[in-house]
Amino acid sequence: MELRTESLKSIHYRDDFNCGNAILDNYLKKQANQDIKKKLSACFVICELEDGKKVVKGYSTLSNYGISRNLVPNRYQSKFPRLYHTIPTTLLGRLARDKNYNVPRVGEFLLVDALLRAFIASQEIASFAVIIDPIDKNAKSFYKKYGFLELPDSQKMFIPMKSLTQLFIKD
Repeated sequence: MELRTESLKSIHYRDDFNCGNAILDNYLKKQANQDIKKKLSACFVICELEDGKKVVKGYSTLSNYGISRNLVPNRYQSKFPRLYHTIPTTLLGRLARDKNYNVPRVGEFLLVDALLRAFIASQEIASFAVIIDPIDKNAKSFYKKYGFLELPDSQKMFIPMKSLTQLFIKD
C-alpha cells in the first residue's frame, strides 16, 4: 500500500476518526476546516476509499510560528543577530492517526511528510526550525526518537531546519 497525503477538503469523511485522544479527534472533526478557511493552519490527511467515501485515517497540521529568542538553546542563539527577539519557525501543531488503521509506521510517515513540507516551504519563507508541543509523554518520546530537542523552560520541542537539510538533501 502506497501512503500519500493530500490537503483536507470538505469531501473528506472524518466523523468516525478516533485516535484515542478527544482533543485531536475533535480538532479534525470540528475545527480544522475553520482554521484552513481563516488561514490559521494547513491540514494534510491520509485517506482510504470506503463505500465511495474518502475516509481520513491520519492527519497533520502546519502553520507559521515564532518563538522567543530566549527559548532557543544558547548554542543557536549566538548565531542570530541581537535585534531578532522572535525567531521564525514552523509549527507542527497536530499529528494523529486513527487507532484502527493498522498500517505500519503511519505516524512516522505523517511526521516525515510534515517535515518535508516544512523544509520545502523554508526554502522560500524563512524558518529556523519545526516546533512541536507534545500532547503527552508518549508523543514526547515519539518526537525525541526522531531527533527533536527540548526547548529550555518550555514543554515544546524543536528540530532545526539544518537537521532537515541533512535528512532531505543528499550530496
